[in-house]
Amino acid sequence: MHILISNDDGYTAPGIVALYEALKDIATVEVIAPEHNNSAKSNALTLTAPLYVQRGSNGFRYVNGTPADCVHIALSGLLDYRPDLVVSGINNGANMGDDTIYSGTVGAAMEGYLFDIPAIAFSQVDKDWHELESAARKAREIVQGLMHHGQIGGAPWLLNVNIPNLPFDRIGSTRLCRLGKRHAAEPVITQHSPRGQTMYWIGAAGPAKDDADGTDFHATAMGHVAITPLKVDLTDHSALQVWADKPVWSVQQV
Repeated sequence: MHILISNDDGYTAPGIVALYEALKDIATVEVIAPEHNNSAKSNALTLTAPLYVQRGSNGFRYVNGTPADCVHIALSGLLDYRPDLVVSGINNGANMGDDTIYSGTVGAAMEGYLFDIPAIAFSQVDKDWHELESAARKAREIVQGLMHHGQIGGAPWLLNVNIPNLPFDRIGSTRLCRLGKRHAAEPVITQHSPRGQTMYWIGAAGPAKDDADGTDFHATAMGHVAITPLKVDLTDHSALQVWADKPVWSVQQV
């Protein structure tokens, strides 16, 4: 079995190192990750500049691009084999609710899914990497479970997994969840440069708005591992007929 690992925190981030160490003895594992932190890059691909692949002192290959760039390059020409699984993470902080739209961690996994390969995005709920080894051990357990039950190698799927920052024996069971929802982000932060120009910094994410039982927010708050199957189709199927019944597509000239 071959596993391709990427992330959005960069190829030297503790999360990707821990994930590699956890998976390297259950499969042939290849790491191709961004050179620098690329958080919130979603599915962005670099189309206006060349990309270079180099090998770091830790043995991992890195790309001067986005998480999706890394997986795209790997699957469309860099690797001389097709991985059985694409794994992204472990991210430094949660990717739940609306965050999944922006997440580079999810974007890397989704790129694998777009190539018809099963993919998983792993994140720790809290930042700063505490209890990282426990999260890596749980990630390994989940991958082994999928292998054991024959879920790898067939039709592609995409899973988003968030793991509480707890000792391994205190992490609860896995819960299948829907995505929750956050309030709007905090206000933009403004500063002035030494030259008097106004600078804008994106504000912090808002608090959870929908964290009811059954959401990823609720599951992780209770100490459980939240697993959410994701899809790429953004079509609002329920609204297709609603819009079809509205005569708004043309304006009569007078």
